[in-house]
Amino acid sequence: MFEIDPTAYFDRIGYDGPVQPTLGVLRGLHRLHPAAIPFENLDPFLSRPVDLDLGAIERKLVRNGRGGYCFEQNLLFMEVLGTIGFKVSGLAARVLWNQPEDTITPRSHMLIHVEVEGRTWLADVGFGGLTQTAPLLLEPGLEQQTPHELFRVVEADGYFRMQAHAGGAWRTLYRFDLQPQFPVDYAVSNYYLSTNPASHFRSNLICARALPGRRLALLNNRLTTHHGDGRTERVEFADPEKLADALASEFGIAFTSHVGMNIQDRAAFIVTAGEKLFGAAR
Repeated sequence: MFEIDPTAYFDRIGYDGPVQPTLGVLRGLHRLHPAAIPFENLDPFLSRPVDLDLGAIERKLVRNGRGGYCFEQNLLFMEVLGTIGFKVSGLAARVLWNQPEDTITPRSHMLIHVEVEGRTWLADVGFGGLTQTAPLLLEPGLEQQTPHELFRVVEADGYFRMQAHAGGAWRTLYRFDLQPQFPVDYAVSNYYLSTNPASHFRSNLICARALPGRRLALLNNRLTTHHGDGRTERVEFADPEKLADALASEFGIAFTSHVGMNIQDRAAFIVTAGEKLFGAAR
């Protein structure tokens, strides 16, 4: 059975604090993870499988300098927390971002239930451009400040909704309950999201990173920087070569033969991005 190496993970995210199952440690790890390990869907975008085996996740996100999407991010985080001694379990959510509140969407997102110091907290290091940067107390209606936005959990009709205060209004990210999920549950959703041609992860390039004082969000060839003071900056890349450079410079995804993706991957990315995003093979 694979055992994760927490020391390598701590090095990856830049954590050098205590290693105990306390709220302070949970907060410290939750703050650093989204800054160091980008949310990204390069493998589905390049029509490559996403392997949820823990060994593959650690190799990709920790040792090879890559990022990943929700299942990879939160399975890694949950395993690290469990190794430290936290009582954790996986949950599943129906994404409602940019959807009507009553939409029935599949359970395509993962979050983490954490019991610490006698209270229930929610951790989630894998929701793209609005990934939490702190754990949230499961207390419906309580507005909770994170290093970035305000968040809250609301309860209605037997379900919880995760909401963030973004763009001057409360917006729902997803709906969930507290039914524990298992690896096979995530495997089914992961297979659909990473292989089905209808999945937005196959047709769109998505990257995000939560840095101190700002968020970076890439959708296809447009990079948006949301600053903590409310300013927003946007840059559009004119060709896939410049887009590949931005993946390295802004998100830390290096196309080298030693870390991250290799030189051949850069060539494959430029061809795929040219076809999918710029309308021509390069």
